[in-house]
Amino acid sequence: MAGNSSSPGTSVTSRVLALLGSFDDDHRGLTLSQLARRAGLSLPTAHRLVSELVAWGALTRRPSGRYVVGRRLWDIGLLAPLQTDLRQVASPFLHDIYAATLATVHLAVRDGTEVLYIDRLAGHASVPVVSQVGSRLPMHATGVGKVLLAYAPDEVREAVLTDLSRVTPYTFTQPGRLLAELRRVRTEGYAQTSEEMSLGACSVAVPVRSPDRAVVAALGIVVPSLKRDRGRLVAALQVASQGITRSLASALPLDESE
Repeated sequence: MAGNSSSPGTSVTSRVLALLGSFDDDHRGLTLSQLARRAGLSLPTAHRLVSELVAWGALTRRPSGRYVVGRRLWDIGLLAPLQTDLRQVASPFLHDIYAATLATVHLAVRDGTEVLYIDRLAGHASVPVVSQVGSRLPMHATGVGKVLLAYAPDEVREAVLTDLSRVTPYTFTQPGRLLAELRRVRTEGYAQTSEEMSLGACSVAVPVRSPDRAVVAALGIVVPSLKRDRGRLVAALQVASQGITRSLASALPLDESE
């Protein structure tokens, strides 16, 4: 069981984890040879294990021949207590906002230097929205991303500020301008975008806090314009966010007793 590896004695579990750990933000699609090299495995061993991972759904093979993380790993990730609790607790509040606005509503968390969307209700209005549940987008170009970036550790902000890619002509690409916006977010309690991720789409977002007041997610809404309704939308999001925090607090004792 320990053969066919550059590290004799390595268990099968360790080899599988090494293969999965080969993927990161800069390596989202890998060929079999790249997987073998990054995991420190022989090509035959990598081929055998990758084939099993594909059959199980942990990896997916694209027509190009590259392998990407499969949907089944995402489904399992959603079972993590924090994300599960957040999605379940936040769901009625997202539906309340959607019912009142018929606009796209997002619940997102930070994943490294990106925004990870863990829930989404699609709006009726013809507003271009590129997010999907499970997708990741740049933090500096999205409303929920700006919220999460405003409360992220210093090293995360520094990493994001070194790579402010321009998504649209309106994306913030100047570090000083983005830092000023993040200070405003912390002071006023909400973030906003105006066609920074998609032309024709604006957004507002607020932080979602855990019972101990740590920011654990962001709640946002996407609309065609913020000229008239920004205050009303921010107020609705803040009420929903407070409701989520209260609901998380009431759920925690039950979880700890199980």
